[in-house]
Order: sequence, then structure tokens, then C-alpha cells
Amino acid sequence: MNIILLGPPGAGKGTQASRLQKDRGMVQLSTGDMLRAAVKAESAVGRQAKAVMEAGQLVSDEIVSGIIGERLDEDDTAQGVIFDGYPRTAAQAASLDALLAERGRKLDFVIELDVDEDALVERIVGRFSCARCGTNYHDSFALPKVPGVCDVCGSTEFKRRPDDNEETVRTRMAEYRAKTAPILPIYEARGLVRHVDGMADIDHVTAALKAILDAD
Repeated sequence: MNIILLGPPGAGKGTQASRLQKDRGMVQLSTGDMLRAAVKAESAVGRQAKAVMEAGQLVSDEIVSGIIGERLDEDDTAQGVIFDGYPRTAAQAASLDALLAERGRKLDFVIELDVDEDALVERIVGRFSCARCGTNYHDSFALPKVPGVCDVCGSTEFKRRPDDNEETVRTRMAEYRAKTAPILPIYEARGLVRHVDGMADIDHVTAALKAILDAD
């Protein structure tokens, strides 16, 4: 089972990918992580990527495809993969098709976690956590039982991520739409696209993804 999982930051993509890895043995392939791993491992393609990055240039589609190909050849991908952040262009979509075909694989689904932008902004901007133990809270949905005191460890110090602000979140949403716009029509024409309500409860999203994958 090989899928592309789409969704803007805050849609819960990382959480669901982690659950798919645990429940099905699938492997999440993030191009950024793979680039760093290939460079560190000093593979042939990794050395190419390192030279390009050190020169301050963008890594080419050819190099990215080479790194994905190397990763797909590793044994732990046998149960399937979750592509995260790739492909982002029509050319990359064609490259992915070729990479999979060369290995006797195919793309099964492109699943998008649909979100309501205003609700997502509220979800992200309201997040904060205990500075000591990391317990997560929210201004609207999950305040500490005693105001200003962590339920778990009793600390009175909390923190927020500096990029959890409305302007940054809306910019990320716009970037996501710009990046997915070129590839969705390609996969819609092939009948591969499925949509899941990313604003639903985490367990409901997991169940919806399971239903899609089990129906294949």
C-alpha cells in the first residue's frame, strides 16, 4: 500500500502517519528527512545533494527522485509507504510513477485531510503547553483545571510556539494550497483522490483512513 497523505500544517497529518506506521508497518517518507539522512549516510545521491546544498542551490528533481529510489529499495518499505511533501509538481508526480513502476509498485491513494481554515487557525493559535512536563492545553478546548497550574506536574510555567500565530498559519495555508494545486487534478483524473474530514476527532480520522485503505 503506497499513499500520498496531504494536509496543511496543523491538520493532523503527522499524527495519522505515525498511527499508520504503528498499525500497518508503513513507512513515512518525508523528502526533507530523506535528504538529510542521505547526506549523513554519504550515499552516492547524498553526496550529490550535499554538493548542491553547500553551493546554496536548490536540490533538483533528479536528485530528489534518486534519494526516494534509494529509500524505496530498503527492506522496511515492503509494507508500504506514506509520501509526505512529495510530489509537489506534475514533473515530480511523473517521476514518482516511474520510481514505483520500476519496483513493481503502484500508488494506491492520494488522501487529503480537509480542514476549515478559520477553525484550523483557532486550533493552532490557541495551543500552549506546560514548560516543565510538556502537557498540551488550549485556550478554548483544554484549559488547566486550576487556572495557571498544570494538571499533571503542578508547574505554573507555560509556553507557546512562536510561529503559532494567525499570520504565520494563514501563510502556511496559502503555501499548501499553492503546492497541492498542481498535483490534485492529476490524481483526481485517475480516481485516486479521497477526502477525510481533518477537523474531526483524531480517532475518527484514523477510522476514516482505515476504511479507505481496507476498501482497496
